[in-house]
Amino acid sequence: MQLQSESNPALNTVTAYGKDYIEINEVTYGHAVYFAPEGPIHTWEVHRFSDITAATLKLVAGIVEVPADPMAFLDGGGSGPRKPPDAPEVLLIGTGTAQHLLPAAITGPLLQMGIGVEAMSTQAAARTYNILMAEGRRVVVALLPLQETA
Repeated sequence: MQLQSESNPALNTVTAYGKDYIEINEVTYGHAVYFAPEGPIHTWEVHRFSDITAATLKLVAGIVEVPADPMAFLDGGGSGPRKPPDAPEVLLIGTGTAQHLLPAAITGPLLQMGIGVEAMSTQAAARTYNILMAEGRRVVVALLPLQETA
């Protein structure tokens, strides 16, 4: 399905999707991908919905583990994942042909950092991403190709 006829070449835009492919800026990908409005398109090492974990979502959102610093308590900090300054406001997850909701144990770490996580069908995620991206929002999307996603 063609999503839009015009796109800003400076921004990553979902231009089409179909069975077993996702098209970004008129380049076709036959595997799961994740990306932000600017920057590279990354291969997402997730093949079906059941492969999604808290770790795969942290990767997509750009969250990295920080080694324990025994003196961090002096500055009010600690160890564990830290939200980078350029972290997305929202992470959209396209779960394939059908919407599948993610368990709280998987989304909780990002939600605790103030990053919204929304799971929806890939079609809905692609459309929502394009709208939020066009509004200038800090959004990241991870899309599974249209296929059965059990």
